[in-house]
Amino acid sequence: MKLYFHPISGHAHRARLFLSLIGADVEIVTVDLTKAEHKAPEYLAKDRFGQVPLLEDDGQFIADSNAIMVYAAKKFGRTDWLPEDALGAAKVQRWLSVAAGHIAFGPGAARLITLFNAGFNPEEVIARAHAILKLIDAQLEGQDWIAADRPTIADLALYSYIASAPEGNVDLSAYTQVNGWLARIEALPGFVEFSKNAVGLNA
Repeated sequence: MKLYFHPISGHAHRARLFLSLIGADVEIVTVDLTKAEHKAPEYLAKDRFGQVPLLEDDGQFIADSNAIMVYAAKKFGRTDWLPEDALGAAKVQRWLSVAAGHIAFGPGAARLITLFNAGFNPEEVIARAHAILKLIDAQLEGQDWIAADRPTIADLALYSYIASAPEGNVDLSAYTQVNGWLARIEALPGFVEFSKNAVGLNA
């Protein structure tokens, strides 16, 4: 297995983190986004969207970080990370959708402003970040994990852009439950740290 990866991408980080946590034997291949290697013809032949992360396994290419986690959980039979029962699977899927929507366009977008001067409205995306963080903080009241009584891929889908939210000027200090949850993820055996950048509140 090969994971095409870039250290600044939260999407790439969540895929790498899950593969590490389950002890998957995977080669990490860094794609230089600054040189547009993800838009080169040979890369587009693997993924026409030209994005990272991308997982290569047995001649197949699996794009999208959440899809990669689902694939790996299924491939290695990790029902502890992705439940097989209808309700358990639905609870995980609900938070994968939150990661792809509210998180990407809240704290994820806020971080893109400070890192790359992305053309988002800072007040709008920071407000969006706090709105979803309040919901997640409430969800974690009285429970350790977001979707089950144990960590699942739902937690990992949310983790990277929440952990790096201060880089986008999103202050996490008020979210007691979220901060405890972040610490629990970071204490998991096999945890891989998301690269830090001296921007936003981390400057």
